[in-house]
Amino acid sequence: MNTVDTIIAPATPPGEGGVAIIRISGTDALSALLCYFKPTAAVLPLVSHQLYHGLLRDPSGCVVDEVMAVHMVAPHTYTRDDVVEIQCHGGQQVVRAILNLYQSQGIRLAEPGEFTYRAYMNGRLDLSQAEAVSSLIHAKTDSSRKLALTQIDGSLSREIYSFTASLKKALVLTEAWIDFPEENLPVEDLALIARSVTDVKSKASIITSSYDCGRVLSEGASILLVGQPNVGKSSLLNALLGEDRAIVTAVPGTTRDLLEEGVTIEGIPVRLVDTAGLHDSSDVVEVEGIRRAEKKLSQADLVLLVVDGSKDLDELDDYVYQQCANLPAFLILTKADITTVVDGPSFCDFPAYQVSSKTGEGLDQLRRAISSFLVGDYLSSSESVMLTERRHHEALLFCVESLGRAESFLDDSSSLELLALELRESLYHLGQISGETTTEALLDDIFSGFCIGK
Repeated sequence: MNTVDTIIAPATPPGEGGVAIIRISGTDALSALLCYFKPTAAVLPLVSHQLYHGLLRDPSGCVVDEVMAVHMVAPHTYTRDDVVEIQCHGGQQVVRAILNLYQSQGIRLAEPGEFTYRAYMNGRLDLSQAEAVSSLIHAKTDSSRKLALTQIDGSLSREIYSFTASLKKALVLTEAWIDFPEENLPVEDLALIARSVTDVKSKASIITSSYDCGRVLSEGASILLVGQPNVGKSSLLNALLGEDRAIVTAVPGTTRDLLEEGVTIEGIPVRLVDTAGLHDSSDVVEVEGIRRAEKKLSQADLVLLVVDGSKDLDELDDYVYQQCANLPAFLILTKADITTVVDGPSFCDFPAYQVSSKTGEGLDQLRRAISSFLVGDYLSSSESVMLTERRHHEALLFCVESLGRAESFLDDSSSLELLALELRESLYHLGQISGETTTEALLDDIFSGFCIGK
């Protein structure tokens, strides 16, 4: 992206509303504003970070809109460039007219994510913080909002910078002795290098292990409801959703395709997927639904194996269990409002829960169990660093692998070159997270996923 031009974009989403905000950033931001903005009072020059009422007039003198405007002087701005924000009426035609007015003056329309890209390039944010801005905008639950805010605040960045500083010291010591192969590395230097490698490897491994929980809190979890026909899968889906979304009848095979609905369970965004009952069928549509359900099994974060708890188990229940045998799953015994005749532990070793979709019995316990399975105690101890981005996870994994290899060279002074190589490799992967060693192609890929105006 070109960071020299002065850029403009709406900072609020398209559509009708009471107020829209248009943002201008760059060296010409103030002069561009004053070409068309006339303050109501004689207040020129404008004081930084102070809001002014006035009119926007086009070159012919016609009023475009009555607005509030603020000029913010660098570096105390989001981008660390001079920034202007114009608060206008929220109609689409008003916003379009103002954008056209400034674009006709030579101000360029911003690309997606370009304001945050400039904040990154100007050192206000590192790359992991910039990515968290997008996560915050798209947060679907309060927990994912808090998680994004901790990353913007620098929780992950501080850890990465600490790891980087420690490994750089170790690398400097290592390289200092490479030029003196006839001399052994001093014991105290070797001990310092070993502590750095071991400490960073241990702490990075802990952070890496948080990815599954972080991904669930950020992106949501997929929970698949499976079982033979007419055991209460659709009723359970409706009960967890709190609305009648799936059709429920006494006729087996009512659900013939995947039915996916979003819901928040104990603060966790979840996609509940109701499936066709697993059994032999001659109906071509139902057969396709069963095929899709079986294919979806391996992709689910959690499987709810639904069994009619008021009836004796049969071969079809066992068949469905065998389909789920090696998957993360709960056994759900439905119709708890009727006499339960199924003994869960004797049927399978999945955690078993008795529920009634009719009365709500057991549903709160099931929700708590789902939350505990997916994220453990994170929601009650959210101060720890947690990964949410796949590329961060992969970069830290590679870093840990490099440090593991580095440990094997610590006891051999003839392997200092290999030790230094692995230390440099681990620093490279840490730099992929902070942005110190990234590529333009990666930056373009990351920021192109932002909305225009952010």
